[in-house]
Amino acid sequence: MIPFAEPKAQYLSYREDIDRAIMKVLASGSYILAEEVGAFETEFAAYIGSRWAIGVGSGTEALHLALKMCDIGSGDEVITVSNTAVATVAAVELSGAKPIFADINPVTYTMDPASLRNKITSRTKAVIPVHLYGHPAEMDEILGIADKHGLRVIEDCAQAHGAVYKKKRVGSIGDVGCFSFYPTKNLGCIGDGGAVVTDDRRLAEKGRMMREYGWLDSRISRIKGWNSRLDEIQAAILRVKLKHLDVSNAARRHLAAIYNDGLTGSDLCLPTLTEGADHVYHLYVVRTTERDGLLESLRRGGIGAAVHYPVPVHLQPAYAGMGENLAETEQAAREILTLPIYPELSEEDVTSVIDAVKRFFL
Repeated sequence: MIPFAEPKAQYLSYREDIDRAIMKVLASGSYILAEEVGAFETEFAAYIGSRWAIGVGSGTEALHLALKMCDIGSGDEVITVSNTAVATVAAVELSGAKPIFADINPVTYTMDPASLRNKITSRTKAVIPVHLYGHPAEMDEILGIADKHGLRVIEDCAQAHGAVYKKKRVGSIGDVGCFSFYPTKNLGCIGDGGAVVTDDRRLAEKGRMMREYGWLDSRISRIKGWNSRLDEIQAAILRVKLKHLDVSNAARRHLAAIYNDGLTGSDLCLPTLTEGADHVYHLYVVRTTERDGLLESLRRGGIGAAVHYPVPVHLQPAYAGMGENLAETEQAAREILTLPIYPELSEEDVTSVIDAVKRFFL
């Protein structure tokens, strides 16, 4: 069996350092918002190129917090994409706002700026571009549109830790950047976790209070908030893994290059790297009109191919009827396929996947 992701393999790669970090926390007696969270926030902000980072309980909570930091709530509209994890849309609804769906660029699968422009109304307050699969969204155009209409830009970077757009790491480009540290992410903990990054001092101070009941000091709620704190143990694990993130991303790029070389000339549409973008291949996503047959064939052969995402959010029962004019999104959902990729995946296994794909098309 070749899984499409294997978070345990990364734990085993850094087992000694991770175990030592966990034991240090256990021995410290300080388990909530203590030394490890503070240190990770400082290190992660520096890595991204932002002034502040705020550790929270998950990537969904990072988006939720970012929206509330930006005063997004009831009566507001937030434009995002439907070809994304449901978490992006769930966070908008948690804020009290209404999600509005823009269509995608059929090459990068990220937000189409032209569609974004057409979705803006007097109620639009923010836009959430998703840096999907590890490829940055078209931020120059998105920022230009947002600036013209006075919109906040909240980057969903859950699949793009370390990706670069025109010499800036994603997360440091808009007003706020949001990250998930789910175990399969490019930077993943061993449990749930997330973070918000920003250069805006006022937003950072507000976010720090809101993630813990609105407390500033002495357990007095200065503003309304809730409980969404990054765990000390997870922060300690993330500190270990952050040191290796660039090397891990380089390994992903290397495996993607092997796929590209081996599958060029096949009946698949391969991932495209646009000018100024640095892909980190959280997922290696190909496209074919014979997707379902290929998926079944690969799975029969013990290859853990998957689909990200098989049903766009606006076509799922909970959100039915909430999207329109999303032809590219719906077409892509019928054709995209994720092939296995993670830093510890062997070149031999990648070659096996390539061979299995080619056999299907013979």
